[in-house]
Amino acid sequence: MQKSECHGGVQLRNRVTGNCDQRISSSTQIKNRTTVQRSKSSSSTSSPESTRKHPRPSDKLNPKTINPFGEQSRTPSAFAAIYSKGGIPCRLVHGSVKHRLQWECPPENLPFDPLLITLAEGLRETKHPYTFVSKEGFRELLLVQGAADKAVPLLPRLIPVLKAALAHSDDEVFERGLNALVQLSVVVGPSLNDHLKHLLTSLSKRLRDKKFKEPITSALQKLEQHGGSGSLIIIKAKIPTYCSICC
Repeated sequence: MQKSECHGGVQLRNRVTGNCDQRISSSTQIKNRTTVQRSKSSSSTSSPESTRKHPRPSDKLNPKTINPFGEQSRTPSAFAAIYSKGGIPCRLVHGSVKHRLQWECPPENLPFDPLLITLAEGLRETKHPYTFVSKEGFRELLLVQGAADKAVPLLPRLIPVLKAALAHSDDEVFERGLNALVQLSVVVGPSLNDHLKHLLTSLSKRLRDKKFKEPITSALQKLEQHGGSGSLIIIKAKIPTYCSICC
């Protein structure tokens, strides 16, 4: 009887020991799997790109890698640099309804060379206040008495600058260039005809855009109006679809 009880006690201890061993084994397997998963997760987040300290040479060609607060973004444009140094004799006056320019002296007393050309170059600006100063300054300078006599000698230097504005990809820059061209035409009249062909290519390309069809057509009509019959021949040669105001 004692042997039977002893034997039964041994079997019970063996089953308990076996259960404990199984729990320890399964717990060890779970810990191992967790460790493996963590190591995989850490290896995936520590990719070569995240751990790389030195950029590749090709990164310099990718605009996304350029620091927007770096020196290259702080370099002002030529017009902005001239304006900040006082090279443009006017300043922007902010109003509650609209802005205006305050000239240091009457515009009619100012030399057009190189001021008018500098303002024309500013038409390609895309930031305030340079956009307003350039377009309003150009317009007001052409309104002074005797503007034609001062502007006509500058046409060979003005036309390439206006051409660059008309060929610009920014729509607002193009519109400022178009308005400036019309303003110049009003002042210099037929004197613009000799240079007109250099400007019409950009207008012809923009005519394909429906939103510019009406303003460009209106501008061409004003160019014809102030340039006379000679301008019509030039316009029709570059833009055959143009309808004369005389039709």
